[in-house]
Order: sequence, then C-alpha cells, then structure tokens
Amino acid sequence: MPDPFIDTPARLVAEQMPGDNAPAMSVSELSSALKRMVEGEFGHVRLRGEISGWKRAASGHAYLCLKDSDAVIDGVIWRGAAAALPFAAQDGIEVIATGKLTTYPGRSKYQIVIERMELAGEGALMALFEKLKAKLAGEGLFDPGRKKQLPHMPRTIGVVTSPTGAVIRDILHRLGDRFPSHVLVWPVKVQGEGSAAEVAAAVRGFDALPADGPVRRPDLLIVARGGGSIEDLWAFNEEIVVRAVADCSIPVISAVGHETDTSLCDFAADLRAPTPTAAAEIAVPVLADVRHTVATLAHRTERCVRRYHERAGERLAALVRVLPRRDALLGPQRQKMDDLAGRLDRALERRVTSARAQLDRDAGALRPAVLDQLVATARHRFDGASRLLDSVNPDNLLQRGYVRVGAKASGKVVTTVAEAQAAGAITLQFRDGPVDARVERAAGKSYTAAKPEQPSLL
Repeated sequence: MPDPFIDTPARLVAEQMPGDNAPAMSVSELSSALKRMVEGEFGHVRLRGEISGWKRAASGHAYLCLKDSDAVIDGVIWRGAAAALPFAAQDGIEVIATGKLTTYPGRSKYQIVIERMELAGEGALMALFEKLKAKLAGEGLFDPGRKKQLPHMPRTIGVVTSPTGAVIRDILHRLGDRFPSHVLVWPVKVQGEGSAAEVAAAVRGFDALPADGPVRRPDLLIVARGGGSIEDLWAFNEEIVVRAVADCSIPVISAVGHETDTSLCDFAADLRAPTPTAAAEIAVPVLADVRHTVATLAHRTERCVRRYHERAGERLAALVRVLPRRDALLGPQRQKMDDLAGRLDRALERRVTSARAQLDRDAGALRPAVLDQLVATARHRFDGASRLLDSVNPDNLLQRGYVRVGAKASGKVVTTVAEAQAAGAITLQFRDGPVDARVERAAGKSYTAAKPEQPSLL
C-alpha cells in the first residue's frame, strides 16, 4: 500500500494530508521533548572515562569531556560541585563521574551534569600522583639545593597535625624523653575535604610569624600524620600543600604515614622522617648526650689549657737557663751611669764657677759713680729732646702772632684755600683763644663757592 506521506509530490505550501492527526512540531518543542525523555531515562548515571579538555571558567564552573577508546561525551560541573572536588582534576586522569544526563538545545548536544567525581581506583590515583610529581619536579621544587640545614638544638618547634590523634602524643612524648623543648601545635584536619587547605594555611601561618612577636616563631616545623592508604594521605599530595612546604623559610621535616608511605610533601620538605616519632628524634638531640659532650669538651679544654701552661713553663725555664745573669747583663749600664754621674758633677761645678765670675763682672758695672754718669747722660739727652720738641710745637708760634686755622665741623687743620672754601665754617685759634669765621671768597683771586654772598674773607 502506498504511503501518502512519501508518494505525494512536494508542494510549495504545506497542507495537512488526509488522515494526518499530528501537527508539525517546532524545534523548541522537539528539543524540550528530547530533554524530558533523556533526563527521565538517565536521571542518575555513573560514567567511567578519561578526562579530556579540562577547563575552569572564570565563573567557577568546570567543563570537560569523558572519553574511552570508542566514544566521548561532554560534561559540566557547576561551581559548587567543582569547589568540592577532592583532587585537582587534569587531562589524562581516569575517573568515575556521578550525575545526570541532559541536553543542551542551543547546540543539539547531550551532556552529563556531574555532581561528584572520583578517581577510578588506586591506579588512577597513582597516575595523578606521578603527573603532579613530574610537574612540580620540573619547577625545581624538589631540588636538593633548596634544602635547608636543620638547627641542631631548636628552641621552639612547630607541629602541624591533628590535635586529637596519637601522632601529637607520640611527638610530645619523644621530645620530652630526649630534649624537652617549647612546642607550638597548629591543629588541622589531616584527612578529608578541606584538609589540604588547612595544612597549607598552617605552614604559611607559622612562616608568617614575626621573629619578635608575642608568639615565638618556630626554629623548626614538623608536618606529621599517621599511616593510612594512599587515599587517606592524599591531602599531603595536593599542590597547595607541596608549594607551602617548599616556600617555607623555616626548615621543615615531613613525617607523613609509615616508612613505606611516600607523599609529595616528603619531596618538598627539607628532610623526610619515616614516622612522626622518628621526626621528633631527628628534630632534637638527646639531652644526656649533649651534657656528656659538653662535659667531655670541658675536660678536653681543661687538659689543653693545663698542657699549654706546662709547655709554656718548660719554654720559660729553658730560656732562663740560657739568659745571662743579672750582674753581667746590667754591669755595663751601671758603669755607664756612674761615669755620667761624675761628669754631671764636674759640669755643674764648672757652670757655677762661670756664673759666679759673670756675677762679679756685672756687680762691678753697678758701682754708684757709674750709675751717676749714666743718669747724667740720660738727663742731658732728655733736655735736648725737650728743647727740640718746644721748637716744633705749633702752639708756640701763636705767641708770635700766628693763627691756626681749622675746619669747624671736623676739627681738622686747614692748610689750603681749597680746604678753607670747602669747609665753609672755620675756627681761628689765636694765642688767647679761638674765633669762629666763615669763608666767602679767597682774597687776591676770583674763587666761587656754592652761592657766595660777600666777596670778603673774615
């Protein structure tokens, strides 16, 4: 029987065919129907596959693909679920994802909305371990040159561990037995969600303590946890913990798990201890051994000092034997001193005799007749100087009718016509007193001062 939907020729305008009771669906209607069917049939699924194309958006959502050898499916993890992932997801890791299937109508694709994602067994966990180890090693975080020397006797030890487990009790007990020390405990979770962030924050918190702050800054850190499976110890393989330990300026001992357990924290630390108890033994020496060492060194020092004194005494005795006797050593100096003392006496005697003769000569020169002659000579000279002084005294000329002319303002002697005209007001000193006068014009020639009034000299 022919199918009317197939055998009917195509038309320009669609028309409803006879017997057709299903109207045409829109694309949105079909997409919505598919979405309801897929979500209804696959509301809860668990997929095993390898992560590919892992990408974390700025919004916090994560996008990825899960693939196996024959197929691939898109996946999305919303921000809340992505923040709760117990490991750092990356390409190439095999996981088991739990969630629901849905469609994305905008691209006609189906995808899985992942609510929880776990590593697919210890093999996948070890693969993640090796990839992270290779990445961090490539950055140089495990280089031996980065390792710091541990202090021999730390005054303060910081411990990052659980405050309730047996680990902290073992560490404190062993420290108390060997070398009682000041211990600061930063309590953290060592397993489960958020444990890695707490351990990293504790290491960075100890490192940030100031050296002179109210809380004493540790000289040494111990990051410790008891034994367990690789999954139990995984917090100490997280990148955030490894980087915190590698960046710490305080020397760090890693004591995670038992001797056979290995974590990336062990590689980043300055020293790995097989157990937390062993970390306490490495951190401090035995007090009794220290005391014995100090006593031994003190005894050796005492013996060295005694031996030094003995040898010094022997050398001194040997030198004394070869030294000359005191009389032989000081004899020439004594003789020289006696010789100088005799020469000094004779020199003093000659000096006194010479001084006495000089005194006698000077005393003869001081006879009264000699002194009178000297006084008469000095008086004659004085009289001659007085007569000469009187002859050149200008005031004596005033007795003979001369006048001394001086500037009234300055008191200086006037000796020329120009000086008199410049002074204007003058003083004439006569024998019996001064007279003030004013210069109007020089006598005998025309000489004009500033604004002359009378042509006469008063």
